[in-house]
Amino acid sequence: MLDFPTFQFIFSNIELLFKAVPVSFTALMPCVNPIGTAIILSSLTAGSDPKNRKQLARRVAINAAALLIGSLLLGSHLLEFFGVSIPIVQAVGGFVLASMGWKMLNKQDSAEDHDKSNAVVTESSSLWSRAFYPFTFPITVGPGCVAVAITLSAHSQRGDVIGTALVQTGDVIGILAVSALVYLCFQYSAFVMKSLGESGTAVLMRLISFLVTCIGIQISWEGLELLAKQVLS
Repeated sequence: MLDFPTFQFIFSNIELLFKAVPVSFTALMPCVNPIGTAIILSSLTAGSDPKNRKQLARRVAINAAALLIGSLLLGSHLLEFFGVSIPIVQAVGGFVLASMGWKMLNKQDSAEDHDKSNAVVTESSSLWSRAFYPFTFPITVGPGCVAVAITLSAHSQRGDVIGTALVQTGDVIGILAVSALVYLCFQYSAFVMKSLGESGTAVLMRLISFLVTCIGIQISWEGLELLAKQVLS
């Protein structure tokens, strides 16, 4: 049988994984904005074959997941290469994340108003050639999303391999969940728009934006705590 210290160790590590999933999901949701992105992609591919749109939705979701997971897993190594400490990234990145959440919380425009390309693409060859750029980057996953993924990478560092791996596993699950929403919203964009309506979409995004603001402040606070400990030690 497991003794109490061993059980406590296992439970605390599993808790890290389950806590990381909603953090990464909620942090990335307003940046990726699956509903707003689906509306934009639908307008860009208006008139294309439904089968091609379904395949394109799958390709964009896979590309988005790969780009975000790559940023998450390589983010800490890039920081080390440039000599930037993790507490600094947590403090600044959390503040940026909170600012993004606050901006979206107070945004008056609809979810359709993004700085995106407005060219309509209907031919199959053109769809596939644009699956990564611009449909995945920067329409679905922009620089802000990459910055959030790098911030999550810094936030996932726990000082030990097991803890860091579990937190990053939770972050990856959150990323996959967001990517799955991108696929579903793009594939069923007409139904989503009809079901939620403008008011429903606005309420949902306001709620998520508020949670993102809180998460950003929490990440910044943890970074500031680490910096204070380094100064006082």
